[in-house]
Amino acid sequence: MKISVVGTGYVGLVTGTCLAEVGMEVTCVDVNKEKIEGLKKGIMPIYEPGLEEMVIRNYRRERLMFTTNLAESIDGAEVVFIAVGTPPGEDGSADLKYVLAVADEIGRTMKNYLVVVTKSTVPVGTAKKVKKTVADALAARGVDIPFDVASNPEFLKEGAAIDDFMRPDRIVVGTESDRAQEMLARLYKPFTLNGHPVIFMDIPSAEMTKYAANAMLATRISFMNDIANLCELAGADVNMVRKGIGSDPRIGSKFLYSGIGYGGSCFPKDVKALIKTGKELGYELRILEAVEEVNEIQKERMFEKIMRHFKGDIKGRRFAIWGLSFKPNTDDMREAPSLVIIDKLLKQGAQVIAYDPVAMNEAKKHYLGDTIEYAKDEYDALADADALILVTEWTVFRAPSFKVIKKLLKEPVIFDGRNIYDRRELRAMGFTYYGVGVV
Repeated sequence: MKISVVGTGYVGLVTGTCLAEVGMEVTCVDVNKEKIEGLKKGIMPIYEPGLEEMVIRNYRRERLMFTTNLAESIDGAEVVFIAVGTPPGEDGSADLKYVLAVADEIGRTMKNYLVVVTKSTVPVGTAKKVKKTVADALAARGVDIPFDVASNPEFLKEGAAIDDFMRPDRIVVGTESDRAQEMLARLYKPFTLNGHPVIFMDIPSAEMTKYAANAMLATRISFMNDIANLCELAGADVNMVRKGIGSDPRIGSKFLYSGIGYGGSCFPKDVKALIKTGKELGYELRILEAVEEVNEIQKERMFEKIMRHFKGDIKGRRFAIWGLSFKPNTDDMREAPSLVIIDKLLKQGAQVIAYDPVAMNEAKKHYLGDTIEYAKDEYDALADADALILVTEWTVFRAPSFKVIKKLLKEPVIFDGRNIYDRRELRAMGFTYYGVGVV
């Protein structure tokens, strides 16, 4: 099959590369000429384990092409995926201008039947707008070329996106015609040979499924953070509580880890967008409003513990930050808790030295010049620091030498934002330890 993927961000690049990996002829399109030229040279615009090698391999085999010319990419293609950004507006709604701009260009340049698939995370009703935009552009040309629209939301986890795409637990597709359904069933057949299901449904349901899934996961995180805060007040251990409730098969153990709040490109944006959709339809999503509020407050609670420990005065103190990305195995810092903590430290006159295995270049876009320092490794960050703040649970941070940490820090103080260390062990070694949901 010949496929076009418009947008070479996280979703588009992973989608196009994985489709090429199973033998399809894929052209990835982007308006950013620098990004396209970089991809041709094997320079990745994002960090995702395994992606660089797969891109280079398929580009060399000429199964994966890159261009800025959308018309060229859809000439003879059977399916075109729209995978451009849908940034949140000030009111929380998803901005569809890029999606609709692509739909308009498709209508102005297509020559043959196409299935136009929205892969971007978009509100319910977007496919109707895409269909109208394509149809209007075709009418303006005075041509009658058949096409279908479909919704195919992605469920990729940053840091595990390749495996998620190649071995999905489910594929959700919304269609409104048998022809489109047959086309997409054929496209996804290589990924369903091991029994992974393609769930076909109507388009609005497919659009809603993406938001509902992310909102549910965000809800579990905020719920456990709320319980963790209560555990601290009651003298309970949230880690034990998590094991106790996670063993209930009706609940399960995933996404029950307390910490310093969720971030990234999906959960914050999608929760806001779903709340906004509810308001537009005259319905208040009170649970999700609380989920968002709890998450914003949670990002500040570790800073409050820092201030209490240092009796409200951290001016001139030096803090080592381990982890900048919102989660491990990505350089994504969108809505990252590290940004909230660092901003608050700087506002109080503190100094910050940070280390992250892959996200420090991304951090330099947020903190220009010498606003904060960057360490060459995790231990380099500790020299003469007043405390260590663990923000992101990268594997390299999970089993460090606490003897070295204690020797390098001015004070043996650890603020563990992800509860990855044994507080009893650390306290026995002479550390002052602060976690989440433990006393």
